[in-house]
Amino acid sequence: MTKLRICTYNIHKGFSQFNRRMVIHELRDRLRHLDPDITFLQEVQGLHLGHARRLADWPREPQHEFLAHARWTAAYGGNASYGHGHHGNAILSRLPIINATNHDVTMHRLECRGLLHCVLSLAGVASPIHAICIHLSLTEQQRRSQIASLVALVEKHIPHDAPLIIAGDSNDWRNHAAYDLAHRLGLIEAFTDHTGQPARSYPSKLPMLRLDRIYLRGFTVTSTAVHWGLPWSRISDHAALTTELVLTESRKVART
Repeated sequence: MTKLRICTYNIHKGFSQFNRRMVIHELRDRLRHLDPDITFLQEVQGLHLGHARRLADWPREPQHEFLAHARWTAAYGGNASYGHGHHGNAILSRLPIINATNHDVTMHRLECRGLLHCVLSLAGVASPIHAICIHLSLTEQQRRSQIASLVALVEKHIPHDAPLIIAGDSNDWRNHAAYDLAHRLGLIEAFTDHTGQPARSYPSKLPMLRLDRIYLRGFTVTSTAVHWGLPWSRISDHAALTTELVLTESRKVART
């Protein structure tokens, strides 16, 4: 039985809610405690020259490399660039990353967004696992266009029978994306499949809004969890979501 633990987390650029304090070291400890096989991160600070000068304990390496250090391999897709740095999405993986590509889906210069697509190798599996980290726009019209781009990406570049995980901050509190992703791509949403509805993930102190998602194809969900309240509410304004999965038997390599 091939099991995987998946996490998605909007890390708020390594700062607590309202940017009160830098928490990237505590964040790394919490991720190591969860010990996921694949982690989908949003709002990852690839570079910030101001923080590096001002904060004595600011990591020397980009946040995705600092978080992955000695535990996971990291891929990063920079979406928003500015004079003193950039930020975007990242995937940390215990599985080897065969390829990583960032697809720009920016609809407005004030909301730079991307789809980070990684191809992961898993021993004993007939085809690679495809993982896409998303962070969609705040406005519904822009989200619709970005979801259309996501559907087109999957249909063009990912075999229909390949295992697929799409996770991240959807900002889709009305759950309008579910139809396209479920009916056009054959995906299930992990929490909806396991509990009947998407997880409440924002704000992390007392989650009310259902913003974050984990969509799947080729897996069975065995458990789900929302990590909110202390100590999580001291780290980010979003709760972390985790799910444990079992790869369906048809995806495995036949043994002789």
